Amino acid sequence: MQEEVVGLGYISVPALMQYVRSAEAAGLDRDRLLLEAGIRAELLVDNNGRLEGEVLQNLLQYILPRCANPLFGLYTSQYIQPSSYSIMGYIAMTSNNLAEVLSRMIMYERLVGDMGTSSIVHEPGAVAVVWNCRFTDLRIRRHIVENVLASWVVYTRWIADEPDRSPQAVRFEHDPPEDRALLKHYQQVFRCPVYFNQPHSALVASPSMMNLRLRAPDVLLRDTLEQHAQQLLKSIKDSYRLSEQVKTLLRSMLSDGSPRKEFVAQQMGMNVRTLHRKLA
Repeated sequence: MQEEVVGLGYISVPALMQYVRSAEAAGLDRDRLLLEAGIRAELLVDNNGRLEGEVLQNLLQYILPRCANPLFGLYTSQYIQPSSYSIMGYIAMTSNNLAEVLSRMIMYERLVGDMGTSSIVHEPGAVAVVWNCRFTDLRIRRHIVENVLASWVVYTRWIADEPDRSPQAVRFEHDPPEDRALLKHYQQVFRCPVYFNQPHSALVASPSMMNLRLRAPDVLLRDTLEQHAQQLLKSIKDSYRLSEQVKTLLRSMLSDGSPRKEFVAQQMGMNVRTLHRKLA
C-alpha cells in the first residue's frame, strides 16, 4: 500500500535544477534565487537528494514575478535532461518501447518526486496519461503542470529519436492564458491540439504510439537500473517512516518546552549523528 504523502511531497534535486536553469536563462541570479527560496547550494550537489515541495513553491514564488514570463513553466521543459528524471530517466532510455516506459514511470516516479501522481486511462481509440498535481496555489500549480506535460513530450521525442513526434492532444485543467496570442507557443511545443478547462491534465496518444521503439533499448542494463531503483524506493519509504516518527515525537514534546536533539535521538534509539544522517 502506498504511504501517505505529507504536505506538498518532495522533489528530487535534478528535477528542481530544471527550474533553476530556466530561471538563470531568464536572467535571474542563481545565488539570489536560491537564497530567497531558502535552498543551500550544497544541497544541489547530490543528485539523489530530495527537497520538500514547499521549497519549489518558494522558488517559483520568487521567480514568476521577476522573470515576467507567463509561460515560464511551459518553456522550462527546454531544460529537461536524462538526469532530470533521476534513475527513472535512464530506465526510460533503456526500455524497448513507450508502453514499457509508462509502466515503469508509474512504478518509479516517486524517485523524481511525489508532488503529483500519474495514471493511465484507456479511452476509445486513445490512451491518456494523466498527471494529478498536489499543489493548490493555482498560479504555481499551472506552471508545474505545464512543465511536467511539456517535459514528457520533449523527453519522449529524444529517447525515441523522433523530434517531430507529437501526442494526439494535450489537456490542461486550467484556463487558457489571458493573452490569446500566447496560444501559438503551446502549438510550438506540443504540435497538436491543446485544450484548456478540462477535467484533468493529460497527454493523449494513440494506442499504436505505445509500440514506439526507443533509440537505445538495453534489457540487461534496464534490469540493473531497476534493481537499484527498487533499493532507492525502499530507502525513501524508510525515511518517510523515520521522519514521521520524529515529527510525532516532537509534537508530543513541545508541551514540555523546547525539545533537545539529544533527547529525540535517545528516544529513537540512536545517537545524534546517526539521527542527522538518517534524516538527511
